[in-house]
Amino acid sequence: MTDRKIIAVVGATGTQGGGLAEAILDDPDGGFALRALTRNPATDAAAALAARGAEVVATDLDDPDSVRKALDGAYGAFVVTAFWEYNSVEREQAHARAAADAAGATGLEHVVWSTLPDTRLHVPLEDDRMPTLHGRYKVPHFDSKGEADQFFRDAGVPTTMLSTTMYFESFLDFFHPLRDEQGALFITLPMGDAVLPGVAGVDIGRTAYGILAGGTELVGETVAISGEILSGEQYAAKLGAALGEPVEYRPAALSAVRAGGFPGADDVANMFQYYAEFADSFAGARDPAYARSLNPRLQDFDTWLAANRDEFTV
Repeated sequence: MTDRKIIAVVGATGTQGGGLAEAILDDPDGGFALRALTRNPATDAAAALAARGAEVVATDLDDPDSVRKALDGAYGAFVVTAFWEYNSVEREQAHARAAADAAGATGLEHVVWSTLPDTRLHVPLEDDRMPTLHGRYKVPHFDSKGEADQFFRDAGVPTTMLSTTMYFESFLDFFHPLRDEQGALFITLPMGDAVLPGVAGVDIGRTAYGILAGGTELVGETVAISGEILSGEQYAAKLGAALGEPVEYRPAALSAVRAGGFPGADDVANMFQYYAEFADSFAGARDPAYARSLNPRLQDFDTWLAANRDEFTV
């Protein structure tokens, strides 16, 4: 089909962009063609997309000219940045601005921007309940993206903001079940008894596909995604059912996270404090039923666990 609309996907070999790339390729009658943007077209993942008919284009968000060339001639795009690769608001925002400016210059008709809320709308900098970081932020990796929403508006780009949340995959690495000295399994999250929305990483891209497939109906809107909203106790119970033995939830103290010594520890601690203290704003904005209307394959935690049970080593 030569009349298919080109969707340029930033990070097409990654988690979020990969979900969208696969959704486009899995729906050959959907009216879209995939232009996969990646820093390294020589990877196996890029080659696999090319083998399925994707146009693979070398694109570096540090090189605004390469971004403009990659978007030229496309109908729409999905834009995601990778804060935790470099832990820098300045670099992330330079990437977002490069994408927004390129989308504006090339006249894209619809961009889906993977974002997060600006927590300072709920926790002003002068609010001393939560430490202010780097003099300007409460949760830098949230606030950076939330602030960058304006870049797309300023560039005149028709944009849908896709507000994401914690990946279910976090239970395979950062928050994986541990065994204590007595052999009991447990998970630990620094959020007390608050609820935390989660989502399968691939479902972010699949939801972006649903947004793009719906035309421009959601331009100017924010779609806040979640596959399921659970407390720590509920996550533990579901993990236990999937793993075949009880998993206990043991809340951690935010002070322990702040003292963790890993890059971005203060950012992560503030994030969990925001989750817990502003659940009405964060969890309350996320309706899995609405996300499922855009992405019928949206996974709840049980469904994701069933598909990923063998990935756990306990």
